[in-house]
Formats: sequence, C-alpha cells, structure tokens
Amino acid sequence: MTETAAPAGRSGAEPRWDPAAAEPDETAARQALTRLRGEVAKAVVGQDGTVTGLLVALLCRGHVLLEGVPGVAKTLLVRTLAAALELDTRRLQFTPDLMPGDVTGSLIFDARTASFEFREGPVFTNLLLADEINRTPPKTQAALLEVMEERQVSVEGRPRPLPDPFLVVATQNPIEYEGTYPLPEAQLDRFLFKLTVPLPSRDEEFGVLRAHHNGFDPRDLAAAGVRPAAGTADLAAARRGALKVQVADVVLAYIVDLCRATRNTPSLELGASPRGATAVLNAAKANAWLLGRGFVTPDDVKAVARPALRHRIRVRHEAELEGATADAVLEALLATVPAPR
Repeated sequence: MTETAAPAGRSGAEPRWDPAAAEPDETAARQALTRLRGEVAKAVVGQDGTVTGLLVALLCRGHVLLEGVPGVAKTLLVRTLAAALELDTRRLQFTPDLMPGDVTGSLIFDARTASFEFREGPVFTNLLLADEINRTPPKTQAALLEVMEERQVSVEGRPRPLPDPFLVVATQNPIEYEGTYPLPEAQLDRFLFKLTVPLPSRDEEFGVLRAHHNGFDPRDLAAAGVRPAAGTADLAAARRGALKVQVADVVLAYIVDLCRATRNTPSLELGASPRGATAVLNAAKANAWLLGRGFVTPDDVKAVARPALRHRIRVRHEAELEGATADAVLEALLATVPAPR
C-alpha cells in the first residue's frame, strides 16, 4: 500500500527550484540547509538531532533506519523534510503479503500494444519512507536493500536508474516483534545510520498539543507554513563541499582504533566492519561541513559514532541480561579509546 505526497509549497504562487540555475556556492548551500531546519521545526517539534542525521545521510548518499515507538512523528518528519527540500516523497507500508514487484515495479502486459510495459514502483522517488520494514518477508526486504545499494532497478536485463537524490528512511517499531522479520546484520550494514527517535520532553509535548489545539493539520504542511528552503542544487553543492573536508591521519587512526575496539570488546559478539569505519569517516566529514569547518575533529567522530555503529554491532546475550546495550557499549568505548588532541 503506497501513499504519494506532493511536496508542500508546490503551488502556482511558489517558485520552483530550477536545477539549471546558477549553482550555489558552499556558503549559500550551508545557509539554505540551516533555513531548512527552521522549516522542519514548524511541523516537527524536538527532533533536531534526527533532522541533522537525515541531512548527514543525504550528504553522504546514505540511508537511514529510524527506530521509535508509534506516534513520535517519524512519517511527518520525512514528509516535512521532503517539503522543505521540494523533493518527491512516497510512503510504502510494509506488510507480510508485500511482494518485491510491489516495491521496485514490474512488467505489465498491455493488450492494446500486445507488449509488456514497465510500471514503476514506489522506489522511483526522492525520499522513500519504508514504514515498518521488519513486517515484510526477507525476499521483499532484500529487493529494497538491493535498490538502496545499486540505486537502480533492473528488469529483464535493462537497468532503470532512480532519481537523484534518493534516500530510503526505513522505520522499525522497537516494542513489537510478533509477526516480524528482523533484518539480519548483513542487511542492517547497508544503512548509514540507525537513528533512535526519542519521546518529546514535557515542554515539547506541550508545544505539540498547543499546535494541534490551534488547528495544526499534519496532512497540510503548506497551512503550517512549511516552505521550500533548499533544493537539489544546494544538496549538490553541499555534497561537493563535504567531499573536500580534510581528515588528518591521526583522526583516521582514531576511527580505525574505535572500530577495532568494537571487535575486541568482551560484551560484543559482533563488531563493526570496515564498511562501518567508512560510514563513520564520511558522516564525520558531512557533520564537519554542516558546522562550517573544512576539517574533521575527534568531536565530529564522536557525534556520528553511535548512529553509524549501533546497528553494526551485536551485544552478547549474557551481557544483555546484565543490562548492556549497544549504545552503552559504544559510550564506554568513546570514553576509553584515546582521542587525538
């Protein structure tokens, strides 16, 4: 079951971003992404850290696994981000009977032309919200994850590229496991980040209730004042800027030591792979660029280490019985692995 959302602000009165226009410089792109945070905050309260994680993923061309209890605005967050970037977005509800063709698209026989035509699936969008990805069988999960890696759909030997940018935000419910198909570690490793969406604070929840009392409708983002703040040209400039961020050898060694420490920790039965180290590196460069720096510091590494590694490690069962969690183990490693000065 898919739901297509047209980006808020696409009306006759709103100018559309023109990719052919003069490309913005890095400073203009950074300012645009800063404005974007304000637009998202008009509809989503208290999720600044999650918004930052999604922006870093966009700059790294990565994908994000969102985990949070129902009702913390995961869907609204993705829709609002797409509206502020003026990108197309679709929502795909994963169910036990969902087939791979329902995700990627399939060949349909056209009786009028006596030929097969390809009908695009919901992955042909910019931001795909894969809702409750662990409720669909592994075959369908694998079809989506292959698309995430290759960024194209191949049917009958013909590749069909996906739009750029392309970001998959998959959600999981951390409290219901009955009738689910947990993603194996090899597939979890395909996600750049695993972001945990927290419950709002008392003041933030008060703000949510006051907004709804005053007539806020999450289905009408334009009425909430959400307007495009950045476009694909800004994202392209930001990506180029993040690639140019410098990383000293001592910081590279710090990332290596941190990831190797996960493989030697007694409370873990699975540590981070070299792909995990690469994820930390790329995310740290994007984080440094968003903060206006041309070089990565150990603080950038620490800022992205938990979301980049928490889904790539596995805690031993006996350690879990003693209360250990992936985040707690990573926190301890960040406190003990020596960081360069």
